[in-house]
Amino acid sequence: MSTADLSTAGTAVVVLAIVANAAIAVADLAGARFVLANSAEVGVPRSWLPWLAALKAAGAAGLLLGLLGAPPVGLAAASGLVLFYVGAVMAHVRARVYHNIAFPAGYLALAVAAALVLSAV
Repeated sequence: MSTADLSTAGTAVVVLAIVANAAIAVADLAGARFVLANSAEVGVPRSWLPWLAALKAAGAAGLLLGLLGAPPVGLAAASGLVLFYVGAVMAHVRARVYHNIAFPAGYLALAVAAALVLSAV
């Protein structure tokens, strides 16, 4: 199967994951108020935000490459994002910050879905 064979739904899932990760990377780099508050609440130093943003942006770029004809790159990016967001969920659990755990869990679900889509290519 090639990326040309992706279903519309599969493509939409990967595109949504790309857009979501690119958007949150921009929010991290811009120092958005909600990003700073959430990071402080779970104990992530502000100095880490540019590095975390770079990882999210790299994940989004890798997913895009996966859609554009390099499925192994896309799958690797999706797998990296899965690991990243498992860590984010774990940071929330460790800090006992549950009121907004749905956000990293949602990103995790998108990364898992993208990995599943790209693994079938």
